Amino acid sequence: MDQLLTLAADPAAWIALSALIAMEVVLGIDNLIFIAILTNRLPEHQRESGRRIGIGLALLMRLVLLGSVAFIVTLTAPLFSVFGHDFSWRDLILIAGGLFLVWKATKEIHHRVDPDPGPDMFDSKTANLGFAAAISQIVLLDLVFSVDSIITAVGMTEHVPIMVIAVIVAVLTMLLAATPLANFINRNPTIVMLALGFLLLIGTALIAEGFGAKVPKGYIYAAMGFSALVEGLNMMERRARTKR
Repeated sequence: MDQLLTLAADPAAWIALSALIAMEVVLGIDNLIFIAILTNRLPEHQRESGRRIGIGLALLMRLVLLGSVAFIVTLTAPLFSVFGHDFSWRDLILIAGGLFLVWKATKEIHHRVDPDPGPDMFDSKTANLGFAAAISQIVLLDLVFSVDSIITAVGMTEHVPIMVIAVIVAVLTMLLAATPLANFINRNPTIVMLALGFLLLIGTALIAEGFGAKVPKGYIYAAMGFSALVEGLNMMERRARTKR
């Protein structure tokens, strides 16, 4: 309690909290895009519960990782070396998660652009993707994004209460935005392709970071924001054309 009161009276702590909340919300958007696309493949009556369970697990993982900050620090320690480059558990987690994102997005894009894709797990006319399978895939990516999120938090502040508050605010924002985002993606097919492009970009960035190539996140989110702006203009143009 004394620590909380001390932090509450410290302007630097409020600045760190604001910056960390903004960063955590941005990182949470990546997680949310994947959850929205995946849960839209579930039967309609299971989508809402799938989103809530996925986001709830994301919060649980982040809080568990925050409770073991000392363990998180060890994830960045070198595990083995290949051709002079050291790999840590964090690197391996990021590479595995990035490969999974690239594979998932590529499969979905292939299904949407192939005139005769045949039945597969992405066929929206069938319920091949079961609830348990969707949750297991969400858990896998929740873990990847949670590790990235908490390591980012540890790098921005040393105060655990600030990290906890930022993580909770970010996940609550995800919870509020989940259904509107999923419905918007479901109503606009071109947005789905744009979101899949984002997942490819994020997955490639995770793989690169796992191999030690630091990709500034500002460049990634600037590209995503510009792409979203162009798509928004396209949507406005299509609506205007329809009205005319």
